[in-house]
Amino acid sequence: MTTLAGNGSSTTAHRVVLTGFGVFSSIGVGAAEFAEGLRSGRSGAKPITAFDTKGFAHANGCEIVDFQPERWIRTLDVDELGRASQFSVAAARMAIEDANLDVETLREQRGLISIGTTDGESFDLDQLVESQIRFGPEQMDSRIARRVRAGRLSAAVAHELGLTDVEAVTIPTACAAGNYAIGYGFDAVRTGEVDFALCGGADAMCRKTFAGFYRLGTIAPELCQPFDVDRKGILTGEGAGVLVLESLDSALARGARIYAEVLGYGLNCDAYHQVAPNQASVARCMELALANAGIKPSEVDLISAHGTGTKANDITEARAIREVYGDGPPRTISIKSMLGHTMGAASALAAIACSLAIVHRFIPPTINHVTTDPECEVDCVPNQAVEADLRIVQNNGLAFGGNNAVTILGRYEGAR
Repeated sequence: MTTLAGNGSSTTAHRVVLTGFGVFSSIGVGAAEFAEGLRSGRSGAKPITAFDTKGFAHANGCEIVDFQPERWIRTLDVDELGRASQFSVAAARMAIEDANLDVETLREQRGLISIGTTDGESFDLDQLVESQIRFGPEQMDSRIARRVRAGRLSAAVAHELGLTDVEAVTIPTACAAGNYAIGYGFDAVRTGEVDFALCGGADAMCRKTFAGFYRLGTIAPELCQPFDVDRKGILTGEGAGVLVLESLDSALARGARIYAEVLGYGLNCDAYHQVAPNQASVARCMELALANAGIKPSEVDLISAHGTGTKANDITEARAIREVYGDGPPRTISIKSMLGHTMGAASALAAIACSLAIVHRFIPPTINHVTTDPECEVDCVPNQAVEADLRIVQNNGLAFGGNNAVTILGRYEGAR
């Protein structure tokens, strides 16, 4: 294991790179297996078993069925953590091991832990509410109640790893939260405020979110088909993606493998509508990200779209992309076709997917695709991955309430 070279306080902007990934998804665990799942167009869709689906006409989702938290959580009592926190902690442990970082040395560094989420521990909250309704509040399980606070998604990472000189924040900006968390870490590392950041998102399958989307009429009966003319909605998913961010100087000093460079990001919140996206605001967020990264639209090789598979999102997002990129936008894919909508983990897992695509020089497909909706007008790379020499990739994260977050990632190509 190697160590981080401290940045120290500085007014100089540091270049920020990604050196470790922790991945839990329905199509692969760990960076290598996740990359294989993306390249092969693997589908995580299957009947939901996490909760009782009686009464729903259809109940497919993208569930992780073989999660073994004890393999990664070695300090904390696994039973004291909700499933989303288990994902978060396990992914953080996996990420630092993937980055070949020594935990003992990290404890002497200044750090940041930022984890995004949509639902926090809503699976546990579901159980508590059911218990209260059936048996009264006195019968609610205190152990489960202690697990509910969303702040545990980040705080538990610090406790598990024994990190004390860290800020631990849980960012609740719903389905854009993973990108928000990465942007927060990017700024902290870039300015030298911290020596490392563990950033990403985590969410677990829960009845509350499934039922909410179902009542909105946006749960697909079987498959998620982004940009397809016959798309019928999302499939809820679960998992976590955690990324190690550090300065380029630190990564080079310790001989780290560099997956990709974080070039910049953009955020905005239009509060236009509770659930409907706003085209102008989405376009503006992309422009903010490109400007922050110092990148022209013509330099972007691929867009990882939010791409939920709903009628409203896909049309609005595709039009916003064309508003920024003109009539010839880059290829625009949706990995949600494979691993479903993992809520707060979505854009974090997509950022990892973008980085792996850059490293392994391929574009993941949008699977389950038959006919592109003429109102979408994007090349979504249907069904089969394609080889591609990617230099710069844009990763979109859009959320209810008009919370938008876009990150720009690039291939590390040495000094510039």
